[in-house]
Amino acid sequence: MKSRPAAGFDGKAFAANLSTAPGVYRMYAADDTLLYVGKAGALRKRVGSYFNGTPKNARLTSMLSQVARMDVTVTRSEAEALLLENQLIKSLSPRYNVSLRDDKSYPYVLMTREPWPRIALHRGPRAVPGRYFGPYPGVTAVRETLNLMHKLFKLRSCEDSVFRNRSRPCLQYQIGRCSAPCVELVQADDYAESVRRATMFLEGKSDQLADELMQSMQAASEKLEFERAARLRDLLASLRSMQNRQYVDGRAADLDVLACATQASQACVLLLSFRDGRNLGTRAFFPKTNGEDSAGEILGAFVSQYYAEHAPPREILLDREIPDLDLIEAALSSSAERRIWLKWNVRGERAGYVELAGRNAQVTLAGELSSQSAQQARSEGLREMLGLAEPVKRVECFDISHTMGEATVASCVVFDASGPVRGQYRRYNISGIEPGDDYAAMRQAIERRFRRAVEEDGVLPEVLLIDGGAGQLAQAQAALVELGVEGVALVGVAKGEERRAGHETLVLPDGRELRPGAASPALQFIQQVRDEAHRFAITGHRGRRQKARMTSKLEDIAGIGPKRRASLLKHFGGLAGLKAAGEAEIARVEGVNAALAARIYANLHGLPAPDVAGE
Repeated sequence: MKSRPAAGFDGKAFAANLSTAPGVYRMYAADDTLLYVGKAGALRKRVGSYFNGTPKNARLTSMLSQVARMDVTVTRSEAEALLLENQLIKSLSPRYNVSLRDDKSYPYVLMTREPWPRIALHRGPRAVPGRYFGPYPGVTAVRETLNLMHKLFKLRSCEDSVFRNRSRPCLQYQIGRCSAPCVELVQADDYAESVRRATMFLEGKSDQLADELMQSMQAASEKLEFERAARLRDLLASLRSMQNRQYVDGRAADLDVLACATQASQACVLLLSFRDGRNLGTRAFFPKTNGEDSAGEILGAFVSQYYAEHAPPREILLDREIPDLDLIEAALSSSAERRIWLKWNVRGERAGYVELAGRNAQVTLAGELSSQSAQQARSEGLREMLGLAEPVKRVECFDISHTMGEATVASCVVFDASGPVRGQYRRYNISGIEPGDDYAAMRQAIERRFRRAVEEDGVLPEVLLIDGGAGQLAQAQAALVELGVEGVALVGVAKGEERRAGHETLVLPDGRELRPGAASPALQFIQQVRDEAHRFAITGHRGRRQKARMTSKLEDIAGIGPKRRASLLKHFGGLAGLKAAGEAEIARVEGVNAALAARIYANLHGLPAPDVAGE
């Protein structure tokens, strides 16, 4: 349902015509800017509460004064409303919503889906087929979990390229952390059973698993299978020992503890996680508050957005009451297809965990504010050093990376007054230049970045850093002049004597050279940005170079097209795995016959090309 834009929006009349069904509402300004997205268990009641005449805080008053129209979307359930709200906040970035920001991808435990499943740490897109358990607060928690998995269930951790080409067990087998499926020292059925038990453990069903192991051990004893019974006994003992060491309230627990601290328009939400009684550690989040100063509102927004993307535990403890607690609890329960409890007034040991999370949230926020204060001081030092009239809100830095002219990549990193803005980092694959021509590479990267900004009226930085001396700076300046870009302060960052940090020379377009020294806050800021650009460029270059080298050798072989090349690399997990394979193994790949396999093997090992008359 959509309201019509009007100079004076009648919110009461609009709300009166709404349904009592659950849904999502959106508020727009006169220029069609999205102001706010919200969810509701009953749309009429929720939307009407904004226009009932009761006093509102300054943030809501400002927002409501700008509303020119509203849209609503009716959903079938509160769970759907929660999911839709989260999707719209992420994709549309409304001006007044609290939004969850996190530059880091979450670590998971991955159980691959293949004949001999592998268990490993995974971070990033879920491109690998398999089951993902998590997310975990940090990598340390994942590694501790994997350590337990290998000790208890002896599942493999090696990459497929290594697994397929083993001829004898590796060290992991020797120290009792793998059952060596690579050389078939374990039966497929037994390995599959270990995978099933490991899955139960990761699902938090350790009590159920222990009961099952007890029954299997007794059954094996009755059948006089004493060796199998002994293995089950040892596994059960290890599991019981782990359970005895790690517990909450005297029993296995599956819960998250959340606390929110606010100060100076900043907020920190601290997450303390327990799974199957194991303390997985903490993780801090710094939501974008957009003027919201209520810790309860911020925490409520966090719960809605975070658990819309990540499976909630059975119990979520909060350090305060949040708006729409019953609605969110019902929506999460519906989405998870099991009862989820949101509790904020707990006692006993759980209250101690809430207090612990609260203290950590305050300490973490204080540290973040201190870091931001130092960052702002460095930014202000940069402004003063360059003689800029306005504060520096955005700094960009370009760097070029290649190996003897191969796979040249330019990086662009972005910093604001608070630090890196990783979502706006960019890489440019450079082509059409002489290999090793850093000047031409820099000019091409600058032209590509700023031409788009000019054509689309995009954002420009106050300061543009160029990793290099006068030559690179001149190319960047020429590109900006050609595009008609003005108001950007250019600075070349030349390495100091013997590449010592703190001895950098800053080169300006007018020919001046500055040497601020290691104690200069401005130079410390520049070093931070330059080093990040360098890291980002090298990472991109290495990825491009490796990809090129993986395919170049295969491209030289007659009869290998893109499809066969992709099949070979996928089958062996990369060029290293293919090179380690024999001719017979290569010939098993779909579309590769014995003659072509022999030619591939010879090419990869520098052998004379075989006779292909029989092909």
